[in-house]
Amino acid sequence: MAERKESRPKGPIEHGSVITRAAVLVPVFKQFQSRDEASQGGSELVRRSDDARLEEAMGLAAAIGLDIVASGIVSGVRPRPATLIGAGKVDELKGLVASEEIGLVVFDHPLTPVQQRNLEKELDAKVLDRTGLILEIFGQRARTKEGRLQVELAHLNYQRGRLVRSWTHLERQRGGAGFLGGPGETQIESDRRQLQERIKRLEKDLESVRRTRQLHRTKRKKAPHPVVALVGYTNAGKSTLFNRLTGADVFAKDLLFATLDPTLRRATLPHGTDVIFSDTVGFVSDLPTHLVAAFRATLEEVIEAEIVLHVRDMADPDSLAQAEDVGKILRDLDIDA
Repeated sequence: MAERKESRPKGPIEHGSVITRAAVLVPVFKQFQSRDEASQGGSELVRRSDDARLEEAMGLAAAIGLDIVASGIVSGVRPRPATLIGAGKVDELKGLVASEEIGLVVFDHPLTPVQQRNLEKELDAKVLDRTGLILEIFGQRARTKEGRLQVELAHLNYQRGRLVRSWTHLERQRGGAGFLGGPGETQIESDRRQLQERIKRLEKDLESVRRTRQLHRTKRKKAPHPVVALVGYTNAGKSTLFNRLTGADVFAKDLLFATLDPTLRRATLPHGTDVIFSDTVGFVSDLPTHLVAAFRATLEEVIEAEIVLHVRDMADPDSLAQAEDVGKILRDLDIDA
């Protein structure tokens, strides 16, 4: 494992008086690289460099104030079903976690529920995958009721397949009072049922949000002001540009996902035409489908815009790969890109 030690003392997450010390790892598998290259049929492959992936993963971790004490790239031939990385790498990581007193290990890669549980057991530390980390960021960034609803829905969909029993007995809860209650259901079944009910309520609430937003868009269309939606990779500078164009004071900072809730402001262009600019959540590579679906209400501001302005940070060495990621998400939203 190519290890790097980093320290980011600003704004660490604290649980009581204890700062969360974290390791950030980027698993890289040769099997996936060769498959991607083969699928290109000889065309040029725009693939994010491993170092760039590590830098982005560390940026995601820093966005929630983790104290990153170790980071690195973990190479392998193929993912292992039980622990994603090989047994030797797990043992090496276990020693690092113990010696550095690490409480959280972030894998910049999807983890199955089984892999996550096995790794937490082996490492004796909390484990998050890329999706879980992004959800943590979204949970901290959401400010509006709509944003909080969307984050909760995405989080519940993520957790739905990760419910595990926290006890060892196999007895079943009784489904009613006395001897007439019937066999009932296991605790895990009860948890899943309650989770599904909550998801349905959230989807209903978000549908109401969509209808309200649609009414607002209908009213805006009656006014002669076209909507220009700013889209782009996270931390590409959308909010900074939005503030310069509109004179607004939207939170703009060198952080991934600094903007989560959409903001609209009217501005007058130099030739006198009034337009409405929309600042939207930034995109990121490997954005899970259910997360995109949860933020559909927000992303509809992009879908309904007359102009979609793609903001790119051309100084970023991975600008081209980022542009492809943004284009893919826009195409998933049926927007020509």
